[in-house]
Amino acid sequence: PKELLVSLYESIKTEPFKIPEDDGNDLMHTFFNPDKEGWLWKQGGRYKSWKRRWFILNDNCLYYFEFTTDKEPRGIIPLENIQIREVTDRSKSHCFELFCAGNEVIKACKTDSEGKVVEGKHTVYRMSASTEEEKDALMRAIMKFDAEDENALTQEEKDFLLKKEQEPKAKMTWREKILKHRQEKEKRPA
Repeated sequence: PKELLVSLYESIKTEPFKIPEDDGNDLMHTFFNPDKEGWLWKQGGRYKSWKRRWFILNDNCLYYFEFTTDKEPRGIIPLENIQIREVTDRSKSHCFELFCAGNEVIKACKTDSEGKVVEGKHTVYRMSASTEEEKDALMRAIMKFDAEDENALTQEEKDFLLKKEQEPKAKMTWREKILKHRQEKEKRPA
């Protein structure tokens, strides 16, 4: 019934996101064989300062740590309903952003300076990789989850996403690029 689905959706949407309770084993399994991992610079939400963090991409979530030896993440960013785009930043190169359509707050959590888990207030997460290649590899890995979730991309579109575009970097989301690609494809003679 529609009422039940609407009720479930609303409760999921309003329930605060929390780091799961851990006996020391569950989270370690999550981080044991990640899809991608490495150092990134993450811009803070309030003060816009840049902090170096160790990121692990696994199970449609991006986890970040202060040090590679940390047992618990400093923050968790679920990638469901998240979009990604390349951006230019005056202070850092090789930047990209994670964001929700409609400028919504991203449902994420982090530990504050006192060690308490708090809900994130970001509408955008801006990050910087060391190289263009590292940035592209991470963006492709994040897009892979997006494509798998939606099962909406053809093989040609997946290949298109993997191909490095030669046009100037624009604030275009990957979904916008796919849409542009579909429109160009429709214009071509059969």
